[in-house]
Amino acid sequence: MDWKRFGELTQLPGVPGAEGQVREYLQREIGRLTDETVEDRLGSLFGVQRGQSESPRVMVAGHMDEVGFMVTRITDKGFLKFQTLGGWWGQVMLAQRVEVITRERRRIPGVIGSVPPHLLNEERRKKPVDVTEMFIDIGAEHREQVEEWGIHPGDAIVPVCPVVELEGGNRLMTKAVDNRFGCALSLELLEDLQDHAHPNTVYAGATVQEEVGLRGAVTAAQRVKPDVFFAVDVGPAGDTPGVKNGFGEVGKGVVIRLFDRSMIPLSGMRRFLVETAEEEGIPYQFFVSQGGTDAGAVHKTGTGVPSAAVGICARYIHSHAAIVDRGDIAHAKRFLTAVVHRLDEKQLGRILGR
Repeated sequence: MDWKRFGELTQLPGVPGAEGQVREYLQREIGRLTDETVEDRLGSLFGVQRGQSESPRVMVAGHMDEVGFMVTRITDKGFLKFQTLGGWWGQVMLAQRVEVITRERRRIPGVIGSVPPHLLNEERRKKPVDVTEMFIDIGAEHREQVEEWGIHPGDAIVPVCPVVELEGGNRLMTKAVDNRFGCALSLELLEDLQDHAHPNTVYAGATVQEEVGLRGAVTAAQRVKPDVFFAVDVGPAGDTPGVKNGFGEVGKGVVIRLFDRSMIPLSGMRRFLVETAEEEGIPYQFFVSQGGTDAGAVHKTGTGVPSAAVGICARYIHSHAAIVDRGDIAHAKRFLTAVVHRLDEKQLGRILGR
């Protein structure tokens, strides 16, 4: 696993609708790994590795976008009002650092603020602060100064959290694990397939605007027309204090989703994934989620695409800082490569129940 590349990907700014810098990074990396690419006009991008057969066409996708914010208004005193992009819980936002990304790609630092508790009555202090009451302070004195700095309504705002190796070295903390992890694994897959035969044609890359409704997955699937699809994504870990009977433990291996609100994988697909993990000696765990992944959109395209969501779990996703396990990521990489190497026409027929 190229940990330097993984870290670089997490630090790039890329909220839904403004994934340009992530896309440029992927474009450079994919260009090193293959001469053939496929893209759509929303920004989704895939590298192609042709194997021993044209079919099945295997599409593997992370998503470029991270949860973030958008500037909606500049107040007379130079504060920024904003819109959330993706699923945020208000209680994880206050007093957190952010960066506003200008049209010239300058990064303007700021912090999410609200009326301080010292100025609230007792009743107001007992209630969570609503997102609509929050603002971003970038240190400006008035609206004109904000405009001089190149900030406009519509500009992207991203969380700030550098890559931190936690004590012991096995776990990492950073922003945008969801889902630069999937972007990194798509690149790792293309790299692994460069010098190894595989019985199919692989389209590996990343979609856009997943966090706001799986939008890029629809146009990307229409472009690729896959026979089978794998969303490589991150789910919320259920192993922290206060969670009872949760799914997903950090450090316990690859996550195979049994169900989420966007898709139920075919039973043949589930058997294929479990058999692969067990025969390869890769630790795995099942996952049930109230969220969704790009698989939820792709499986409904064309005449139907057998799909699955695989990956890892992470603590504190959809916040400024997530924690992941290096071992989980390494297992996920090995698992994805093994799945692709086993996926020929006969195996696809088994997945479809034929």
